[in-house]
Amino acid sequence: MANVLLIISPQDYQDKEYSDTKAALEAADHIVFTASTVEKAHGKLGGIVECDALMYEANAEDYDAVVFIGGTGCFEYFEDDAAHSVAKDFYEAGKLTCAICAAPGILANCGLLDGKEATCWPGEENHIQEKGAKYTATPVQRDGLIITGNGPEAAHEFGQTIADAL
Repeated sequence: MANVLLIISPQDYQDKEYSDTKAALEAADHIVFTASTVEKAHGKLGGIVECDALMYEANAEDYDAVVFIGGTGCFEYFEDDAAHSVAKDFYEAGKLTCAICAAPGILANCGLLDGKEATCWPGEENHIQEKGAKYTATPVQRDGLIITGNGPEAAHEFGQTIADAL
């Protein structure tokens, strides 16, 4: 049993990516916590999530993995110092550092995808490649501590891959 932190944007996170990833992790008996920059986040498809923590308070020592959920709202984190700090802290602590849909761009922007095999939402591949990622175009890709997924249809497999890696 592991503690996993899902990070969603305050507005327009991708509901299916969040719910399917969370469900796969919980089905494997992992404990899932949700963080954002607000206490109540709103999904692109109408979901509302009461967050357990604020993103900038996240401490890698308290969790076994971090997962950035995509959706159009995640672009808010592309240049966000707090999001970059969280991603780097988890990775440097030897914890799984994961992202789905457009969110691998967050990992790319803080240097974590340089030289790594990764996937992302079609249309974002140039962005991650410019930051050094080896784009694979697969639904889910694992390279060491980094796990990436390409979008909502891959969310269950993405969550299962994280669960299995834990």
